[in-house]
Amino acid sequence: MILDDIALMGSLDQQGMREHVEALPAQCRDAWEQGMALDLPSDMGEAKSVVIAGMGGSAIGGDLVQRLLIGHAGVPVWVERGYSMPAWVGSDTLVIASSYSGNTEETLSAFADAGHKGAMRLAITTGGKLKAEAENAGVPVITISYQSPPRGALGYSFTLILASLVRVGLAPDMSDEMEEAIDVMDAWRGEIGLEVPASKNEAKRLAQEIFGRMPMILAGPTLASVARRWKGQFNENAKAWAQFDELPEWDHNGILGMRFPQDVADRTYVIYLDAPADSERIKMRWEISKSLMKKRGIGVHTVVARGESALAQVLGSIHFGDFVSLYLAFLNGVNPTEMAAIEDLKKELASGHRL
Repeated sequence: MILDDIALMGSLDQQGMREHVEALPAQCRDAWEQGMALDLPSDMGEAKSVVIAGMGGSAIGGDLVQRLLIGHAGVPVWVERGYSMPAWVGSDTLVIASSYSGNTEETLSAFADAGHKGAMRLAITTGGKLKAEAENAGVPVITISYQSPPRGALGYSFTLILASLVRVGLAPDMSDEMEEAIDVMDAWRGEIGLEVPASKNEAKRLAQEIFGRMPMILAGPTLASVARRWKGQFNENAKAWAQFDELPEWDHNGILGMRFPQDVADRTYVIYLDAPADSERIKMRWEISKSLMKKRGIGVHTVVARGESALAQVLGSIHFGDFVSLYLAFLNGVNPTEMAAIEDLKKELASGHRL
């Protein structure tokens, strides 16, 4: 009954993660309008490669852009989660540093390294050291004004990266696809919002299925980065173990790992993100894989993405997964915004001490 008790869920959600989850369509609309009005240096459009530097909630936007543009961009897009740039980065590379806080040490280091290598640079942030260092170096800064934990501002971190690449000519205009994606999210939210009872709410029912188990999120190429987002949201919002993987790769190794330890297999629940944009071969692989899982007694649930375009399927599936992670947090009895473990880690790193 927890998931039908609005007051109880509100008492757990002390910093209002619900509002950030619900705001994803509005974030995307606002960020797209802001992004498509950007006036960026024309030489950025001459880049031969793009690197998106970020961590955590700020990096997932880069993952989504990278996947989305594989079949559309004329240049390779690389996501760098670390302290430095790949060796091939140079003056013909556009480096986009994405750090919501502006103080992520890995991203700041990578941003500086990109400068040493003579790369073209762009910063996306709310402020902090990244904004200051970019402005001091004459690097364009796109400022996010939305206040949230980084994972709650994905609509900005993702959309502003995509819009920036469109504006400089490195990606095709996706205005129609973005409009469809917003419509898909708005419609789906009407079916899975907090006010919709669990008996009619697929996101709440899925959270109930996962409760007490470890979710394993699988997806084909279109939604592979979305599976990663789901994993991160289960970790951060629900404070729960979670894993993700991708087809067809999983069929070449992971499928053999379902047996041991037996107690882990018994407590694992597989969620497959089914994208209409994926090939028939991928769909066939999933049907066979699902059958093998069921024979092993492993719980399985398929979430079918909505929309005609890949962008709509990506953002709609993210919106659905964010709600599931929120409901799992309430079932676990935790505040979805709380980040004590990460804050403790950062304090220890800053002090230079080891636990």
